[in-house]
Amino acid sequence: MTSKLNPYIGFDGDAREAMEFYRSVFGGDLTLRTFGEFGAPQPELADKIMHGTLETPQGFTIMGSDTPPGMTRTVGDNITISLSGDDADLLRGHWQQLSESGTVTVPLEKQMWGDEYGSCVDRYGVNWMVDITPQD
Repeated sequence: MTSKLNPYIGFDGDAREAMEFYRSVFGGDLTLRTFGEFGAPQPELADKIMHGTLETPQGFTIMGSDTPPGMTRTVGDNITISLSGDDADLLRGHWQQLSESGTVTVPLEKQMWGDEYGSCVDRYGVNWMVDITPQD
């Protein structure tokens, strides 16, 4: 059996919008299950996302959900999602979409170690790093 490590992002009521945005960036198959599907007693949760999974053609998996009442959600800088590799066109495209309507903290440009690197916070408050390794 194979194991994998992937991010699980907690959202503040906009998980559907955010996960659909990530599908527009990365492509792939998105599955969204609502609290209502599982019989949540609070009507305000019926259409909120209890669990979402995006499986991309590149093999990425991003999971996320809306944070229900009673659970804490702290926005901070304690996690960053990193995209790296040598497919420059693909990674630049992801960078463009993730940084659009977000905040660029380090512009995507060649760095002293030879890679092209940038970091941003997307419109949902998620930190991203993109590192493009030069092809040999």
